[in-house]
Amino acid sequence: MALSPEMRAAVAQQARAELVVGIPSYRNAATIGHVARVAAEGLQKHFPGARAVIVNADGGSNDGTSDRVRAEANGVPAIAGRYEGPSGKGSAFRAIFEAVGILGARACAVVDSDLRSITPEWIERLMGPVVRGEAEYVTPLYARHKYDGTITNTIAYPLTRALYGARVRQPIGGEFGFHAKLARVFVDQPVWETDVARFGIDIFMTTTALVRGAKVAQAFLGAKIHDPKDPGADLGPMFTQVVGTILALARRNTDIWSGVKGSRDIPVIGEISVVEPEPVNASVPLLVEKFREGAAEQVRSWNEVFSAATRGYIAAKTAAAGHAKAVDGRVWAKAVYEVVAAAKDRDDTEGLARALLPLYYGRVAALIGEVEGLDQAGAERVVEQQALVFEQTKPYLLERWSVGESSPR
Repeated sequence: MALSPEMRAAVAQQARAELVVGIPSYRNAATIGHVARVAAEGLQKHFPGARAVIVNADGGSNDGTSDRVRAEANGVPAIAGRYEGPSGKGSAFRAIFEAVGILGARACAVVDSDLRSITPEWIERLMGPVVRGEAEYVTPLYARHKYDGTITNTIAYPLTRALYGARVRQPIGGEFGFHAKLARVFVDQPVWETDVARFGIDIFMTTTALVRGAKVAQAFLGAKIHDPKDPGADLGPMFTQVVGTILALARRNTDIWSGVKGSRDIPVIGEISVVEPEPVNASVPLLVEKFREGAAEQVRSWNEVFSAATRGYIAAKTAAAGHAKAVDGRVWAKAVYEVVAAAKDRDDTEGLARALLPLYYGRVAALIGEVEGLDQAGAERVVEQQALVFEQTKPYLLERWSVGESSPR
């Protein structure tokens, strides 16, 4: 259980609710009050008369984070307290899922605690389709800067699309809406001592919804303005946890993805408008240096996982000068599939994800070069082309998987 005894008692004392907005947090006192206030406004404006509760599952903040939620909930009942279990966003979500069940709610939306761009309409677009029976799971669709969302753009989106045949553009976006029955499914999965308890939670939720055949929609939310991170400096742990979770889920759901060909569009809630997101800094020299350093550290793992062709390509790149170390999109897709195939016979998905991390740095360096000088629409076309390459290369994964070849050749 992720609900602490204190939070569980508070939830049990609350009258039954139809709608829940969940906010995970850790030391977010500077931003979470705004999120709670806007969430309350969204509930009151778009779901008048509905019994609603805001649930803040906190990781043990000592800066008054939960106090800010209670103070800013603007008349909507707010339950705030510490969750139990491994430290991470996934454990916080698990507590929210449990609260949904205890409250007997029909629908839930979860939103990040550092959002500066959230509006009341976000709550309606995330939960409205669930309430109206139009969807069971709603993912966000943001306008993001071309250097932002690099884990999404290079692997989470193209690999999810190729494996499960659904063009869910931002499967790890952070904000989601879902039916209570999916919350029960999430809670019941035996994954809460894995990376799902941390940054693996978003891709776990999206993949679980897809493999369960849930009706999925995307909600256009405009620009996401939060605390972005430099992909070269900050995203290593997140990459490892997200990719490790993808690999574990791929091994579990082979019977589903192995028969999928191509991909289908996913309906969008709300009119897509042109939005200019805030710029994001990305250091290509740092990415290239991390690729080079990682290549030296991962030699043994690469010899076990990658094909001779991939290893030869990497050797040539690490010997090259400057930005020539960047990784080509087609080689990247095959390397990702070699790691997926290796997961068939290996439980250490986190170790496999770490082996792929240096190539991710090299691929992001290349992607930045490919979109440099392009507007947002042009950059999006580049990402879509990368996703199409993953679809076209999927037979390579099926070949390696079917013959049990997780060893290089």
